[in-house]
Amino acid sequence: MNTPGKASLPVIKRLPKYYRFLRTLKNDGITSISSRELAAQMGTTASQVRQDFNCIGDVNGRQGIGYSVENLLSILENLLFGNGDRLPTILIGCGRLGKAVSRFITTDTNGYKLIAAFDVAENEVGKEISGIRIRHIDELEAFCEENKPKVAVLCVPRDGAQQVSGRLVDLGIEGFWNFSHYDLSVPYPDVVVENVHLGDSLMSLGYRLRNHDE
Repeated sequence: MNTPGKASLPVIKRLPKYYRFLRTLKNDGITSISSRELAAQMGTTASQVRQDFNCIGDVNGRQGIGYSVENLLSILENLLFGNGDRLPTILIGCGRLGKAVSRFITTDTNGYKLIAAFDVAENEVGKEISGIRIRHIDELEAFCEENKPKVAVLCVPRDGAQQVSGRLVDLGIEGFWNFSHYDLSVPYPDVVVENVHLGDSLMSLGYRLRNHDE
């Protein structure tokens, strides 16, 4: 059995979906669920569910009863959110996308704490975004040295991401939520990167719509 934290990337990608569904079950008063029932809701197989759970810790289903929803949620919350300490996070780019993303970070219980926002546009500097004052990007080094953020959210164009990412890595940023079209995992293989390509998602949707009858 793999130890918690050693799950493969495909398993890790499925954990938030398990978490969302199990939260719904708990809210509906359901206390247990079988791997077969869970697989049907998740669009996978019972075997895959059992393999995934074998990777994340002490998850034991009981014959004829299934898995404890409460136990699964407890394990997943520990893996996804740690001990409750939210990761200090900074936002780079405060345009329309940055504003939308900042609202998500500050209103959703997801394990992150937005502590600063930066932009290059003088007409944005000094304004507030989700209760955070927007700073000029020139303040980046001084702020990071004092406050030690761990995560940077990039809502800037590709060129902007190329320019600022090296600075951020040198300042101790350990993870990126990257909305630019610059793949940070190539130049910085030791940094944890979650790339979000909205355009790719739309193109995939378009392909599936246009070709699903073929």
